[in-house]
Amino acid sequence: MKEIVLSVFSKLLNPNENINPTNLQQHQIYKRKSVLFLYRITNIQSAAKQSPKIQLPQRSSAALEAVQIRKKSSQSSGDRLSQSKSMVLQESDLPPKPVGLKGEHLNVTKISESGKKQRKNWTVMWSVLTTDQLLFYKEKQHESSQKTSKTDVVHLCGALIQWTTEKSSRKNVFQITTNTGSEYLLQTDCYSTAGKWYDAIRKSVDSSTKSDGGFSLRRSNSTDFLPRHSSLPGHGSASPSSKQRNPVHRRSINMFGSSKLKHSTSDSADKNGVKNRLKKFIIRRPSMKTLQEKGLIKDRVFGCHLLTLCEREGNTVPRFVQICVDAVDKRGMEVDGIYRVSGNLATIQKLRFVVDQEEELDLDQGQWEDIHVVTGALKMFFRELPEPLFPFRFFQLFVDAVKIKESKPKVQAVKKLIQEMPKPNKDTMKLLFSHLHRVLAFSRKNLMSTQGIGIVFGPTLMWPELDAGNMAVNMVYQNQIVEFILIESREIFNLDTK
Repeated sequence: MKEIVLSVFSKLLNPNENINPTNLQQHQIYKRKSVLFLYRITNIQSAAKQSPKIQLPQRSSAALEAVQIRKKSSQSSGDRLSQSKSMVLQESDLPPKPVGLKGEHLNVTKISESGKKQRKNWTVMWSVLTTDQLLFYKEKQHESSQKTSKTDVVHLCGALIQWTTEKSSRKNVFQITTNTGSEYLLQTDCYSTAGKWYDAIRKSVDSSTKSDGGFSLRRSNSTDFLPRHSSLPGHGSASPSSKQRNPVHRRSINMFGSSKLKHSTSDSADKNGVKNRLKKFIIRRPSMKTLQEKGLIKDRVFGCHLLTLCEREGNTVPRFVQICVDAVDKRGMEVDGIYRVSGNLATIQKLRFVVDQEEELDLDQGQWEDIHVVTGALKMFFRELPEPLFPFRFFQLFVDAVKIKESKPKVQAVKKLIQEMPKPNKDTMKLLFSHLHRVLAFSRKNLMSTQGIGIVFGPTLMWPELDAGNMAVNMVYQNQIVEFILIESREIFNLDTK
């Protein structure tokens, strides 16, 4: 620029150049402007020499590399694209994005509070997920409306989340265990919804735990620390079935119940020991005959077959029947409602126990002073016989005999049937009916009639083996047979007329 101005200025000052008078005025204007312009340039150069040099900031290495990349025009568009991608931050290098889900209805139950188990009670809750908390509301929350108080707040920092099939029989259930030992179960019937919430909560747990410096999960009431995601199915898989594929996950889940496993092991060992002892005892157990010979097992009186009992006692009439009949003959003939009135059942059972243990029985003792206890025990003895005093095969024969209208043939038919019975049955029947005949002799005082005795002893002394007919009809015949035998007992059993 300076050289151009000097050349123009030299032409203006050249005396040999002919100047047109018409251009004289224009020539003078150019001359003045050139002198002024040259003066300004000279001042600027002198000021620049006198002032200190201004240092420009150096570019960074990354900027220089970027400039050099732009200058290389020979590179292809694909190379420029790859180089620009290398300058962009990867997703793993970025800070975690805040995780959250809008409200949705989930089935929620709290099964543990700081290590203490609670009763499982499923409730439909409006669930909202924030960056580090899981909020539960009883009612659905709207953004425009005022939010109601939260039912429960689950802090996700340091929490453990895992699928579970052991804590509930429902499907799509996953468990959240907080760092304080509280446990929650979340469930929904829709698999995709459950997987969505599982993944979102897991990411929220990861982000909140990383931001808090890797908070460790501690078992409640213990100093043991647990792995946070070792029990997750597939370390991030949203499939509940994947939990069953990896046995390592099952072990880590059972860390919460390690003490229970120890107890169950010891319990199983104890059970095996008991089983072995019982097996040895059963192999070495003595026979029934040996126990009876040693007196450890005694034959019963109540519930024993009449023939067996008489053979064991060496008599045709059971000893207990004879003792009871003698006691009633001695102090019960004039008692109102004898055999009709029931005695105290507890005392009757006590008397039965004494008889079954073959202890010495004395009905004159004070504890047996109530004669109705004696008569009640006697009736119980006959009711508990495996086969009644009138054997099963004679039931229908006696029914047919009592249907005979004429009295004498009826007596002969009944007497013939009694004579055909086994001797223990026949002798016991003779003893009993002769005793009841004596009871009727005091009917004015004890108020007992043949009909009353027939009603009491009919179902007690005979019943059909298979009650295929009408029970009411059978009861009528039972009463009639006993009543008829009682009336005709002298002729049937050849009793003395004294």
